[in-house]
Amino acid sequence: MVLRRIASEVGKGIFAGLGGTAAMTASSTAEMKLRGGQTSTTPAAALCTLLGVETLGETEKTRLTNLVHWGYGAGLGALRGLLAATGVRGAKAAALFFGLVWGGEQVMLPALKVSQPITEWSGEMVASDLAHHLVYVLGTNTSYEAIQRT
Repeated sequence: MVLRRIASEVGKGIFAGLGGTAAMTASSTAEMKLRGGQTSTTPAAALCTLLGVETLGETEKTRLTNLVHWGYGAGLGALRGLLAATGVRGAKAAALFFGLVWGGEQVMLPALKVSQPITEWSGEMVASDLAHHLVYVLGTNTSYEAIQRT
């Protein structure tokens, strides 16, 4: 019975993570269009580093970035489900989830050498990254709570 409940919560979390990823994609796309920036290929760079892949063409980098972005978002959603399975809910779950998501990024990407440490970022970069991850977490949490109610 316990495994069934955990599997159920993780499954809900995966779908909620896709909702959060959609929200984050919308916010980052809107910012990119407003500022005239380019899409980040950091997700692809991180996976290539982990797999030992040396080079990718621009088309492959873009495709891989999208796959990693959505896969990572869904996978992190599973973590949100695990929090629920342990009894952590509501605002407490959202706050803890945010710490795990954003904190994890701040450790993992510099460790893979695909991003500078946050201490070397401009204030604008920190604010932008924080905002998009907050959108992801709130989107995931809202999606999770909606799925939970049904």
